[in-house]
Amino acid sequence: MTTTTDNETAGATRGRRQRVQAITTGIAVLKGLARLGGRASLTVLAKHISENPAKVHRYLISMMEEGLIAQDPVSLQYYLGAGSIHIGLAAMRLADPIRVAEPALIRLRESLEMTCFIAVMGNKGPTIVRFEEPGLPVTLNVRVGSVLPFLTSATGRVFLGFMDDARVERMAREELADITEAKRTLLDKTNPIAAIKKEVRAAGMAIVRDTNLQGISAIGVPIFDFSNRVAAVLTVLGSTGAFDASPDSRVARALQVEGATISAALGHVD
Repeated sequence: MTTTTDNETAGATRGRRQRVQAITTGIAVLKGLARLGGRASLTVLAKHISENPAKVHRYLISMMEEGLIAQDPVSLQYYLGAGSIHIGLAAMRLADPIRVAEPALIRLRESLEMTCFIAVMGNKGPTIVRFEEPGLPVTLNVRVGSVLPFLTSATGRVFLGFMDDARVERMAREELADITEAKRTLLDKTNPIAAIKKEVRAAGMAIVRDTNLQGISAIGVPIFDFSNRVAAVLTVLGSTGAFDASPDSRVARALQVEGATISAALGHVD
């Protein structure tokens, strides 16, 4: 026989499920509006998230009351309000590429059994800030704090290829002027900087073999932030010939997946 207590428990469970469902729908509305550029009409938004317009309208009204969404009085379009902006700014302040990338570095080290690191743009150039080595590391003369070249390292080439920054261009030209003749022969003879940029952008990554360190090959991929700027570079390296250093290799694919995951965590949208 069903008791009053059982009925109350069942009712409470249904209530919790309904509240969870309401939160899920509300999140879908906010995320849908964000994917549409932060501004859209009710009809377009409802179609985008595959919900009934009347239902979406109820959620929009509730979120307008909380300041998460506002409505343009002329176009009647809905857009992300001050409350959403404050939440976004708080998240952006916590979007540290080094912290976010740490789990990816460990996964890459364990799955590929290769040396991997993350670098950011420092005052002197691309600088390693986090470094992970496998159980049997490759002997290298780079560590945390090492500054890498733009022209001959995979890391530097990614920064050069994807950062539209006059300072990066200037530093790369200064490096080119001082490069040794032996390394100069490894670069494009006409316009090495332009050639590197074109190659990196076409591949979505940079690959080097024996250019920066003899006997070492490396693959680097960009990490983008919410503003589509390169926040850091994720790089894997190993002995030349010990792994397939090509754009469609297992190593390159794993690196791209982790790079995209880190970028997404920083708010980047493809």
